[in-house]
Amino acid sequence: MRRRDNGTRRLRAAGAVVVLAATTAPGPAVADPTPTPVPATPVCEVRGGRLSEISGMVATDGGFVMVNDGADDEARRRIFFLDQRCSVVRTVAYPSRPRDTEDLTVGADGTVWVADTGDNDRSRQTIAVWKLPPGADRPVLYRMAYPDGPHDAEALLVTGDDRPLVVTKYSATLYAPSALLRPGTTARLEKVGQARLPASRTSNPFGALGRTAVTGAATAPDGRRVVLRTYADAYEFDVSDGDVVSALTGGASRVVALPDEPQGESVTYSRDGQSLLTVSETADQPPGTLPTVLRYPLPAVVASPTSPAAPGPTSRAAGDGTGRSVGTYLVAAGALGLTLIAVGLVALVRARRPRSR
Repeated sequence: MRRRDNGTRRLRAAGAVVVLAATTAPGPAVADPTPTPVPATPVCEVRGGRLSEISGMVATDGGFVMVNDGADDEARRRIFFLDQRCSVVRTVAYPSRPRDTEDLTVGADGTVWVADTGDNDRSRQTIAVWKLPPGADRPVLYRMAYPDGPHDAEALLVTGDDRPLVVTKYSATLYAPSALLRPGTTARLEKVGQARLPASRTSNPFGALGRTAVTGAATAPDGRRVVLRTYADAYEFDVSDGDVVSALTGGASRVVALPDEPQGESVTYSRDGQSLLTVSETADQPPGTLPTVLRYPLPAVVASPTSPAAPGPTSRAAGDGTGRSVGTYLVAAGALGLTLIAVGLVALVRARRPRSR
């Protein structure tokens, strides 16, 4: 209990400084900072005990695919296939131990991509994705390395040209490999942009910083939309011609509030593309609490002939609605703010989920 209290105090102390610094990426970020939450509809409960730290989920025609968050228990280090009632019907083991699996997605050809990208301590020299083609009984490991040092990342998308797109947790920076992935080699990642999420006031267990940390991502079944989620909200972007990077860096988003999920790190589209589905970790919840898949209806899409232009250096920044510029916030918060957001949120998340890495 003391560890949790200490982490909470550090997070709250940091929040007043860094919440402004966390939303200074260029590009439009138009959304209602206080969307009216639409009650979620429970879909099914995940039973059996092995999926208590769900960090990634995708909906399929037959049900769901899920992974845990770097579980210490060997029986939980699996790719889990579930039916539409959330019952596990198949598991696939890894040929070697993953470090910290944080998200997954399914490509257009049915390949399951697992993001082994978590790095709370920012100590990993390489990160990885695991690819499980349809019908395969073992995933294949592909290593990657950042060009600018370690990052913690919990969200993964796949671009229209079949490249993994890693989204960092604390700055929503986008990285993609500069060459084809090959087993047994390490592909160099390149920074390809930065997503900008609008300000939010949605209630969540991690307060202000929980509204800025990217914890999951998903692609719509038709490939024309993608979504990034935080502990508080989901932000949906329209994709043109398969260009996911341009959508995230230059497009406006629609927001869906995901209030007060215990520790929401997973998001996927329903198979009809009309809803978002989420599920929370339950490792720190009262005994007997089961992970529950929740359904949130998506807002109606309003057609727009053109996207708004990117704001200039004196444009109004998403943050507090006062009209102060991005430059003002950078001077005020700067490197200190970005450091505190990482330290504060890591401290609270690790305190809520105490275990070795």
